Amino acid sequence: MKNKLLLAVGSMALLTACDASKGNEMAWFDHAVKTSGHQLLYMAEQLKNEPDTACFPRSIKEGKYRLEHPTDWTSGFYPGSMWLAYELTGDEALAKEARKYTDRLQDMQYYTGNHDLGFMMFCSYGQGIRLKPEPTDSLILIHSSESLCSRFRPEVGLIRSWDFGDWSYPVIIDNMMNLEMLFWASEQTNNPKYREIAISHADKTLKNHFREDMTSYHVVSYLADSGEVESKGTFQGYADSSAWARGQAWGVYGYTMCYRFTKQQSYLDAAHKIARFIIDHRPSENDYVPYWDYDAPNIPNEPRDASAAAVTASALLELSGYGDKKQGEEYFRYAEHILKQLSSDDYLAQEGENHGFILLHSVGSFPHDSEIDTPLNYADYYYLEALKRYKDLKEKSENPSY
Repeated sequence: MKNKLLLAVGSMALLTACDASKGNEMAWFDHAVKTSGHQLLYMAEQLKNEPDTACFPRSIKEGKYRLEHPTDWTSGFYPGSMWLAYELTGDEALAKEARKYTDRLQDMQYYTGNHDLGFMMFCSYGQGIRLKPEPTDSLILIHSSESLCSRFRPEVGLIRSWDFGDWSYPVIIDNMMNLEMLFWASEQTNNPKYREIAISHADKTLKNHFREDMTSYHVVSYLADSGEVESKGTFQGYADSSAWARGQAWGVYGYTMCYRFTKQQSYLDAAHKIARFIIDHRPSENDYVPYWDYDAPNIPNEPRDASAAAVTASALLELSGYGDKKQGEEYFRYAEHILKQLSSDDYLAQEGENHGFILLHSVGSFPHDSEIDTPLNYADYYYLEALKRYKDLKEKSENPSY
């Protein structure tokens, strides 16, 4: 009897120790989630008296909020971040603020002025539909998809990115991210048009945007009448021939997402190759946040880009489910390393600081001396998305029936 009692006590102690170990293992995650939720609500309080017309916090400029109108390409990330933080925390105050800012984008469903409607509308309304849908949300996204399709020219086979500059028909690697809304729209409406446009864009981007080592040009311009390539270069990277860090992140995320919807092997192969480049070119063995451009001339004295790291982490977590087991484990661990580094004091803001933004040290456009070593709302968004994906994968691995 005494031996049985000792065995039971020992087993209970072992279980308690295991639970404590698991708790310690996830302490960084819990702290990151808590801090993120508090930061976003702090920011909402700071912005409560701002007019609806220019109320979307993008970054910090000269110690003040850089607030943008709904037409800015980043307008969907702040409401999207609050939706994700609500999902992670369960705090209804975040859902309330997320809905308020999401609804301020309603008129953008008819906006045709740029290619960024996926960022603007799917990161906001798309998250709202998942978590707390309103009756008109889906229709708004379908209208948004129609507006995005208006920028597609069949002769070129791609969605035009910008209307400024000297390019005839510019297409940037960032545009891959906006295709998710089109795939979604086809699934919702059973109309193949949106999917066909997305596939056409992804195929031609894969053909013309990448070098042999799967580094990406930022901008490829086409002749509008024939679809022939006019020029290849950069706008936000160091040089036309360099590997802009966020461009690599957009690429691995975009083709991973395209594979999810199509199961087209060429997309998966592209995602794996871009991921390989990113992993093989990290700053050092135990350093996972890239410099703003992999070929920047003054490394290691160049700014880091937390936004590129956050997008990469989110992409690799999804991609980890599409490779073989060994490859998937490598992607998962690499993304985990990124998230732990971003959740350290080096990158995660203290509560009540950083004007309520979550992450420090991102780079918007170094060549234009714009948003250098500053918080960015899209860094926060993809960081939160990566945390959510990480949590889901951890729960699934610990509970196979989950």
